[in-house]
Amino acid sequence: MWICDKWEDYQVLDIACGQKAEDWNGYLLIRPDPQVIWNEKQKPGLWGKAHAVYHRKNTGGGFWDVKKKLPEKWSVAFPPLGLKFYIKPMGFKHTGLFPEQAANWMWFSNLIQNAGRPVKVLNLFAYTGGATAAAAAAGASVAHVDSSKGMVSWAKENLTLSGVKDRPVRYLVDDAIKFVDRELRRGNRYDAVIMDPPSYGRGPGGEVWKLEDELYPLVQKCVSLLSDSPLFFLINSYTTGLQPAVLSDILKLTLAKKHGGTVSADEIGLPVSDSDLILPCGASGRWSAI
Repeated sequence: MWICDKWEDYQVLDIACGQKAEDWNGYLLIRPDPQVIWNEKQKPGLWGKAHAVYHRKNTGGGFWDVKKKLPEKWSVAFPPLGLKFYIKPMGFKHTGLFPEQAANWMWFSNLIQNAGRPVKVLNLFAYTGGATAAAAAAGASVAHVDSSKGMVSWAKENLTLSGVKDRPVRYLVDDAIKFVDRELRRGNRYDAVIMDPPSYGRGPGGEVWKLEDELYPLVQKCVSLLSDSPLFFLINSYTTGLQPAVLSDILKLTLAKKHGGTVSADEIGLPVSDSDLILPCGASGRWSAI
């Protein structure tokens, strides 16, 4: 498992009863987590100290039960890469950041910094720009693509907060598949691709995305978007049941078949403070030219 234990402003404090208790730079949030199927609390005293608890509704969706005063938004820092991100509790239990992805940021930042050449990165389903900020800070130029105008605006704020707003980043509110199709017609090429596709979603024009139907064809198209000397390719997945081996096989059948290189895939996770427990947080597949 790939684990990031380099956060200072963020910690998973405990996991029990289908929930995780997290410290986001001094604010304790409790959110549901389907992976947590046991009831033993390691720190029973902290659960009643939450600033806010997210509750799911039986009819779908959910709501934040705010227990203590919370700012509208605040920030957390990731010192190893010099990055900062705004945090804001919002619908569907999200906060605007997936801290476990820092394990991948560290991996590809090292590749970019040691490439010895300009690196052009395509970030699809780019959300609030965690990977975009990391790639830009490492020295890459980035095309940041997400179908949500609000998420793209949030990404701009994060890059400003991280001190990389002047780096060459294109922000695009667009459907990922349609954007890739247009880039292929234009003849544009990239040295690296990052994608973090949802299990299910809709584009700005009502386009329907289902991971099991769309992922492999999209990866195939993205391979055609790569330059003659690609650097890396990263796929993230939070889809239950999609094992790391599936991501590995996809990359072997596409990237490695054409460009050789190295394929690896594993779960990603976060350590639970003051314990030997690890919270699993999905899977990633990585391809690199070396």
